[in-house]
Amino acid sequence: MNKLVVSLSPHVHGGDSVKKNMYGVLIALVPAFLVSLYFFGLGALIVTAVSVLSCLFFEWAICKFLLKKESTIADGSAIITGVLLAFNLPSNLPVWIIIIGALFAIGVGKMSFGGLGCNPFNPALVGRVFLLLSFPVQMTSWPAVGQLTAYTDAVTTATPLAIMKGVINGAPGFSIDQLPSSFDLLIGNNPGCIGEVSALALLLGLAYMLWKKIISWHIPVSILVTVFVFSYIMHLVDPAKYACGFVHLLSGGLMLGAIFMATDYVTSPMNHKGMLIYGVCIGLLTVIIRLFGAYPEGMSFAILIMNAFTPLINTYVKPKRFGEVAKKK
Repeated sequence: MNKLVVSLSPHVHGGDSVKKNMYGVLIALVPAFLVSLYFFGLGALIVTAVSVLSCLFFEWAICKFLLKKESTIADGSAIITGVLLAFNLPSNLPVWIIIIGALFAIGVGKMSFGGLGCNPFNPALVGRVFLLLSFPVQMTSWPAVGQLTAYTDAVTTATPLAIMKGVINGAPGFSIDQLPSSFDLLIGNNPGCIGEVSALALLLGLAYMLWKKIISWHIPVSILVTVFVFSYIMHLVDPAKYACGFVHLLSGGLMLGAIFMATDYVTSPMNHKGMLIYGVCIGLLTVIIRLFGAYPEGMSFAILIMNAFTPLINTYVKPKRFGEVAKKK
């Protein structure tokens, strides 16, 4: 005999889950990881492995000994935090600094707010910015590409963003002509954080996530278009001082941040209108910091600033309830 089962909504379920989407993001990060191994070798492997293992350990330990609840490391979020933190670090960073960054990312950026779904800021960026402010020398020493077996003794050099900042500040010995070619920026043949150097690898990850509908196009496209337009306008104003829009698109952590960190489900707006506002603001802040701020890169700061504004954006763009009548002013 068939029974009528009455239950609370929702009654229609999709095939998505937190775990499935997290591991989908990890698959999308594989091309960038392979490129980092090709250009940085042992250093990229050590930094990534230490970061991921540390994040897993700290999340497990905090769940078990402090929060007294079941471990959440199997959902994949701690692995993603570890990979993204590593991708925001130079390939010669000492192990002990990586461990401190992982502790801050998981312990302060994520678990102190209650874990996945409760954190207002992207944990990997919280860890990265903490390390940048605490260890500025180590975090801004960029190994030259091609030193596959070198780690802490790697020869360092200036990144494209450092060159651009030197030109803007009028520092001697810097010129726009020193910037790598667009092809080198595209494939990753330039110094920088291990996961940000290859725009092509990151765009492959974007294509995969759009194909699998893990993310929508609104945030990454709005960020990239805003950065290109704003930086290109500045280039037209003074071509000798400001690099063109294409160089800004392919340099630094712009692609990594726009594709993998600004799109974080927890810390970004919930509907498409809010996503566009969020993306445009991140793009504007990034270029403003790059051109007029103290740091060569502004992506991390821009995302964290807009993470703080996400609740306000959600409130502003909140759709009217079905059947609600607009109030007369």
